[in-house]
Amino acid sequence: MAAETMTKTKWVYAFGGGGADGDAAMKNLLGGKGANLAEMSSLGLPVPPGFTITTEACTHFYANERNYPAELEAQVAAGLKTVETLTGKAFGDAANPLLVSVRSGARASMPGMMDTVLNLGLNDATVEGLAKLAGDRRFAFDSYRRFIQMYSNVVLNLDHHMFEEILDEHKERLDVTVDTALSAEDWEAVVSDYKRAVEDERGAEFPQDPQAQLWGAIGAVFASWMNDRAKFYRRMHDIPESWGTAVNVQSMVFGNMGDTSATGVAFTRNPSTGENRLYGEFLINAQGEDVVAGIRTPQALTKVSREEMGEKAPSMEEALPDVFAQFKDVVSRLETHYRDMQDIEFTVEKGRLYMLQTRNGKRTAKAALKVAVDLASEGLISKEEAVMRVEPASLDQLLHPTIDPASTREVIATGLPASPGAATGKIVFTAADAEQQGGSVGAVILVREETSPEDIRGMDAARGVVTARGGMTSHAAVVARGMGRPCVSGAGEIHIDTRAGELRARGRVFRAGDVITIDGSTGEVLAGAVKMIEPELSGDFATLMGWADAVRRLKVRANAETAVDARAARQFGAEGIGLCRTEHMFFDPARIAAVREMILADDEAGRRAALAKILPMQRADFVELFGIMEGLPVTIRLLDPPLHEFLPHTAEDVEAVAEATGLDPVKLLRRAEELKEVNPMLGLRGCRLGVSFPEIYEMQVRAIIEAACEVAASGRPAPIPEIMHPLVAKGEEMKFLRELTDRTAKAVMAERGQTIDYMVGTMVELPRAAIRAADLAEHAEFFSFGTNDLTQTTFGISRDDSGRFLNAYIDKGIFEKDPFVTIDQDGVGDLIRLAAERGRAARPGVKLGICGEHGGDPASIAFCESVGLDYVSCSAYRVPIARLAAAQAAVGEREKDR
Repeated sequence: MAAETMTKTKWVYAFGGGGADGDAAMKNLLGGKGANLAEMSSLGLPVPPGFTITTEACTHFYANERNYPAELEAQVAAGLKTVETLTGKAFGDAANPLLVSVRSGARASMPGMMDTVLNLGLNDATVEGLAKLAGDRRFAFDSYRRFIQMYSNVVLNLDHHMFEEILDEHKERLDVTVDTALSAEDWEAVVSDYKRAVEDERGAEFPQDPQAQLWGAIGAVFASWMNDRAKFYRRMHDIPESWGTAVNVQSMVFGNMGDTSATGVAFTRNPSTGENRLYGEFLINAQGEDVVAGIRTPQALTKVSREEMGEKAPSMEEALPDVFAQFKDVVSRLETHYRDMQDIEFTVEKGRLYMLQTRNGKRTAKAALKVAVDLASEGLISKEEAVMRVEPASLDQLLHPTIDPASTREVIATGLPASPGAATGKIVFTAADAEQQGGSVGAVILVREETSPEDIRGMDAARGVVTARGGMTSHAAVVARGMGRPCVSGAGEIHIDTRAGELRARGRVFRAGDVITIDGSTGEVLAGAVKMIEPELSGDFATLMGWADAVRRLKVRANAETAVDARAARQFGAEGIGLCRTEHMFFDPARIAAVREMILADDEAGRRAALAKILPMQRADFVELFGIMEGLPVTIRLLDPPLHEFLPHTAEDVEAVAEATGLDPVKLLRRAEELKEVNPMLGLRGCRLGVSFPEIYEMQVRAIIEAACEVAASGRPAPIPEIMHPLVAKGEEMKFLRELTDRTAKAVMAERGQTIDYMVGTMVELPRAAIRAADLAEHAEFFSFGTNDLTQTTFGISRDDSGRFLNAYIDKGIFEKDPFVTIDQDGVGDLIRLAAERGRAARPGVKLGICGEHGGDPASIAFCESVGLDYVSCSAYRVPIARLAAAQAAVGEREKDR
């Protein structure tokens, strides 16, 4: 029975000729490209026929030592036969050859990350047949040399530069600079040299058997799912390795068959701004890779766009008016059908339009907001759907500075505004240098002739990208927009000498390490650093966030202890402070002397004397925070880190502190040694300080309640302090700390003659605390899950040291994601679920939230919604991300219940 079931597995799905085996809903099985090719075929659009090998075949390929399913060969042969019937051509036939493209197609778009082979099926015999059918020998041999170069690079793993050098040698000999200047005889000579180079490199002829070519390309596409750039892209965009890719085999149509042929890429709306206007580029007499690779300068689609860009070459609207009219109707139909902005690839062969791909287009955060709001306003989607259309993490693009319009702009070059935003950094000319010098180390701008998929790591590490060549849909532009990096492409006046490490533009020379600024919204490259301004969070942003707030259930707070962070949090829509780390206030230079005096005291009296000096400072801090938050809840975590962190440790530092404070240097050094611990993060910290030295926590509680009384007495909205005790593990600890807190608060209110509402709770950051949550809930009114430490203590991994091995764990599939970025739902998540259940059982009204870094991570927020937590807390600049993610999580949970 099992064998019978296996023989029925369908690995190949056909499309074309007005019908298809699949549809758009089958994206998981057919990949995005295959599913949409099937959908367009069923809609009756002009799609070259072909077939899709499923993502399940890719999964089988990797699960079985890179072997194909037994039935695949026969199903591919049947699929190929169907294509032959629909096209009237025969694969491998010398007189009437069918040529195909072999492309990847994962369920999530991964532009440029995996491999493609065009013109497959050409050999020494079929190229002659193609030449006769086309009536153009030059076209045939140009196509053959393209195929040899692409197949040799993708399938045979030969360096593509080898072929470019051969072509350059021919151009130099002929004294020409452009490919179009080569004749049919020239291309025949190039093909001959290409084949000779392949044989020299691999010790075997270039493959002539079309069937061997086909299976070589299929294997290469499956293999490219696991290449370095694809793995890096998946990790960056949270795409699971287990998804696999489909393979699409499609009959070739040719955009390089003369002046009535063309190829292009279009978006139904502007992917940078969201403007509702056709946007894209095309090339006369070219193949698709010419556009996306940025090898030739593309032309505008519309006359208006051409005039705006100041281009002289005719637009598609002017050069091919009849085809353009048909194309406009098709793209309008596609956007209406898919109810979203579409990214479309097309080819025109001798005046006939063919659609090669459509997919929901990648877009900047600004464009995503506008498109979502506009589509809802146009009635194509609901407000709830609009909320689901914007990637929460992409909002980060809108929350950072842009160039101040009043700044002086020293423009050194102008290119295309390929990806909006601005960035300042030092020039680097290679992706490797960007990786080494960029990211957390420093700010760099990657400057290249053009980027390729291999540059993805460098683009990720850079603050922005500049290319001398390429258009608005080149690799640099598409990938930079997806990353949220500003990009200027096609800055043709820039001349780059990578070996010399120099950039020349407008008579000036800039070297590696010189600072430039780029404005991806205008396409300008500027000398030096330029002043930036904060963004305005209005318009489409405010509209969509309003819709999100109406949908979400989870409250969103911010982690903040300074006035600057608290004000930013309010600006971004925070509904309170979920974590105020009081130790950050202790480190202030104006009060560190009193803190050190407190630590060095020999007895309680000495400590209380020092704490009395700190009290008014802490009280003033809380008064300011309460005032800014205007009656919203403020969760204040009492002192948490080990005391030794406040003390100097080197002899020089000790002398400096002793001189500044009048403290005995010998005593200071001895006390630092006494407090030194083997593992301080699991030592005398958190609530253990409050138990060991209750006067410290008494001072902090007093400062909090006094500040609350002061704010309430001033007539401002009464604050809601939530006093949080960190690192609690036992119910007895919580009982002791609750009594300390209540005793101190009552004393202050009695002295002031005021009554202040406050809450007492704990940070759950130890596995025992989660397991024994019922014990804690007897005395705690709220739990705030400190997921940073809870992850550390659950895994036994130091977050500060994990960078040395976590990438290896992710690469090997042991971790799917970094557990310090996204909550480990199976382990840490189970502890949170358990704590929530047991806490609610003991205290039904217990308030539950998280305040670790996971509070700003969309996947973690979705988990919090599923568990039924009350709020998440994150850094101020991630508050809008959390608000949108919380709304999407709420919608997702409702859909599960339907």
